[in-house]
Amino acid sequence: MSDPIEKAREALHDRAELPGMSLMEHLTELRSRLIHSVVALLICFAIAYIFHEKLFGIITHPIDSLHYELNYTHPTDPLNLYLKTSLYGGAIIAAPYILYQLWLFISPGMYQNEKKYVIPFMAATVTLFFGGAWFGYHWVLPSALKILIGDFGHRFHPIITLEDYNNFFLSIIFGLGITFELPIVIFFLAIFGIVDGKFLIRHARYAILIIFVIAAIICPLPDALSMTLFASPMLVLYALSIGVAFLVAPRKKELTAGK
Repeated sequence: MSDPIEKAREALHDRAELPGMSLMEHLTELRSRLIHSVVALLICFAIAYIFHEKLFGIITHPIDSLHYELNYTHPTDPLNLYLKTSLYGGAIIAAPYILYQLWLFISPGMYQNEKKYVIPFMAATVTLFFGGAWFGYHWVLPSALKILIGDFGHRFHPIITLEDYNNFFLSIIFGLGITFELPIVIFFLAIFGIVDGKFLIRHARYAILIIFVIAAIICPLPDALSMTLFASPMLVLYALSIGVAFLVAPRKKELTAGK
């Protein structure tokens, strides 16, 4: 365990020597990036609200296709749902711009030859998130609704509220979308020298155990085969992460040349 900690300390020490900004300049830069991101989010929220009925239809399609009715217990619930739907839709629309602001904030702490990864970083981040969301929307969510309500709950009358369904929907879609970002996390850990491909291979058995635990939690089916099917994409992502770590692992001489 001390190995990655020592690597992290060494990476921070090396990058502290890079010509950069003072603490106040960093805080000013952070405020600027946050303001740009919030403004972009508000604009995209307004755009998404124009299409809130269509967005609501996309969200409720999995449960509508199973012919279950959604209910609400408070007069403001439908309005709150439309606002939340528009907010999350706006966040997805604004995501590339927000990611670019994040990159601009962290780029002063990177070597010159590392900054070339900005376009692959943004493309991979968006693609992986939508890949996870697509997997959740088309496979996990319909299966979970069918098993949990149609099979385990078939003896009872389901009263599913807008709030409960929306929270369930978001937990699966955004949970899997974020889970699929594993190669991006490894990308930054590798760039900063905290982990490398050999480290990931050496600890692969622990990673596989964690992946199967996560799969067991999100998988709506109780059998081992279904859990394995849910774990398969994450195992592929971990293997991809190992390749990413080998690809971008910092080499001291190259990085020194790129200062």
